[in-house]
Amino acid sequence: MNVLMWILAGVLAAVFLAAGLMKLSQPKAKLVEAGLGWAEDVDGRSVKLIGAVELLGAIGLVAPAALGIASVLTPVAALGLALVMAGAMGVHARRRETPLIAMNLVLLVLAAVVAWGRFGPYSF
Repeated sequence: MNVLMWILAGVLAAVFLAAGLMKLSQPKAKLVEAGLGWAEDVDGRSVKLIGAVELLGAIGLVAPAALGIASVLTPVAALGLALVMAGAMGVHARRRETPLIAMNLVLLVLAAVVAWGRFGPYSF
């Protein structure tokens, strides 16, 4: 089960690393053109903040446990990313973007499983 926790954390880290870097490196207008319509509804700084949170969460999913330093940050990062996905679901629900809600739900569940496993029976 420990291997499964590592795989889930790695997959989540890759997804959130890519998403965070995209939001941090692209201007708001380019993100909207690329299909992130929700970015129209928020301030450009908020988009960058969300990107930074996703990037830090991705790092937090893997780095603390891999380095053996403050490994409690791994489940904290997973919990934080689950909360980010809950917020994203609210935004997409308001915009009636049902397919995106489904993707957010999948990521939320995966993050919640990592948080549960690393806080509980499969902690470091």
